[in-house]
Amino acid sequence: MRKPKVAFICVHNSCRSQIAEALGKYLASDVFESYSAGTEIKSQINQDAVKYMKQQYGIDMEKDQYSKLITDIPVADIVITMGCNVDCPVLPCRHREDWGIDDPTGKNEKTFLETIKNIHSKVLKLKEDILKSCV
Repeated sequence: MRKPKVAFICVHNSCRSQIAEALGKYLASDVFESYSAGTEIKSQINQDAVKYMKQQYGIDMEKDQYSKLITDIPVADIVITMGCNVDCPVLPCRHREDWGIDDPTGKNEKTFLETIKNIHSKVLKLKEDILKSCV
């Protein structure tokens, strides 16, 4: 059976969705394929997110990731919106959920690390749900 494609969607695809893509690849690449995208793009991934992901996991998000539009990724089986408080475009998928995660951009290290930990937990739960065929 092919692995489902999971799209992590956020407005600028520079912070939360990039963290989710990186953690999806790191924690769950055996179960699903991870992509991230946005309705707008930034010239680079949030540098605090890059720094803290390197510190916490040794992941260099800038090596293989960049800010992408939703039209730049494959059609997803599962769409996860990050809680941007905007109307995301309707993307065809078999399952959709919103994680409701506040944007840590411009906040302190503690807030960033809590955000990363929250995304880590949600990625593991998503992996578990997919393995149980709950999504």
